[in-house]
Parts: sequence; C-alpha cells; structure tokens
Amino acid sequence: MEPAYLWADGIYVEAGLEKDKAAPLVIVAGLRDGRKVVLALEAGPRESAEAWAVILRGLRRRGKKIPRLLIADGHLGIWAAVAEVFAEVAEKRCWNHKLTNVLGRLPRRLQAEARALLKEIPYADAREQAEQLRDCFVDPYGAAYPAAAETLQPDWGRMVILYDFPKEHWKNLRISNPVESPFAAVRLRTSAGKRYKKVANATALIWKLLMVAERTLRRLDHPELLPEVAFGVRFHNGVRVVDQDQQTQDEEAAA
Repeated sequence: MEPAYLWADGIYVEAGLEKDKAAPLVIVAGLRDGRKVVLALEAGPRESAEAWAVILRGLRRRGKKIPRLLIADGHLGIWAAVAEVFAEVAEKRCWNHKLTNVLGRLPRRLQAEARALLKEIPYADAREQAEQLRDCFVDPYGAAYPAAAETLQPDWGRMVILYDFPKEHWKNLRISNPVESPFAAVRLRTSAGKRYKKVANATALIWKLLMVAERTLRRLDHPELLPEVAFGVRFHNGVRVVDQDQQTQDEEAAA
C-alpha cells in the first residue's frame, strides 16, 4: 500500500545518543487505505540535509511511490533533501512550530494575547480567511515587533497549502503530530536511560518501541478520498474541483 501523505521529524530522546547532535529521524506515512505506519527510522542530525536524503533514497530503493504531500518542521534539513530526492512532493510546514517561533519573538507579557490571534489562523475555513487572520496579527504587532511579523510571513505558501487538499484531512495536515504521538511512548521508555553508547543499539530499541506505538495510531478520516489525493485530483479550499467537461457529462447523463 503506497503513501498519500508523509510526516517527518527528528525528535531528541532524553537519554541521548552517542553523538551529541544525533536524533532519531522518523517518517510516518498516511497510506491510501487510511492507515498510518512508521515508514523509516534513522539516526542523524535533524538539520542535516544529507541525513534526510539517505532516508528518502532508501524509500526510493524500496520502491515507494512519491506521496503528494510531506509535513514537517520548517527548520529541518529534510526540505533540501526533498528538493533533491522527491522534488515532485508538495511541502507543508508544521503550524505548531511556526506559531511557537513567532511567539518567541514577542515579550512574554504579550504572548497570551498574541497566541489568541495566531491560533485561529490554522483553523481558517479558506485560504483567503487565513490571509485575513494573518493580517490581523501583523497590523497591531508588525510595527513594534517586526521580527515576529517577519517570522510569520516566510513559507506562507507552504503553511496554507493544506487548502489544496481535502478539508476532511486538514486536522492531520496542520502539524507533524503523527510523528510526535508515537514518540511519547518512546520518551517514556528511554527517559530513565543513560546515554546510549552505540547509536545502532538505540535505533534498534526505538524502532521496536515505535512498532508497538504504531498499533495505536488513528487512521486518517475519510480514506475514500485518499486515492483521489494520490492521483492528483485538485482541491480548492478543501473542496474537490470538478472538471467542467466531466460536470457537463454528468449533467447530461442525469437528464
């Protein structure tokens, strides 16, 4: 079964790995039947494009077809790797990471108020509404705190690309949570450990833990839409774009 969506993240476990900057790099796939599965796990720096490229090339060698969309943190090295290995894949940046970065550039006394404005953006019903909500944040904060506004603006197209996919899937596309969720179990089991002396040993243990956690991953809603996603059917603000010729044929058939 081939993937329609991929989620990627590199998550540091408290016990640590042999190399100070190494982390388990994980890719979770949303398959065309709605299942979520752990597709790949390798140790390496989260910011390393080459480490992520190794994983993606491995998927290619295994014969995995190119997914339609990949969701990840905006600062990961995976984006350079995607451009090299899976250039056709659409890119979606995680809203949680983006909003955290924006809030970090505001004084603490303003963060609660700003968070109330920002958290509405990812849940806008349409791309145009998301842009309006973005401007509602930039207008009052942009002049006094330009760094916050400038952090929100980059990659905007990648932030709102979810509107090109079914609305029924948006809750899974906003953030990289499918990766974070199984790692909660991993952290629980590894938090009491000492630093692993061998990365290979740590990776093997984490892989086994992820296989157990995978059983609890919730399926994607409305799996009947996933073949359309995989085949490149166009959506606008979450609604399937009906081909005019096909619509005419359907109307004639119904007449």
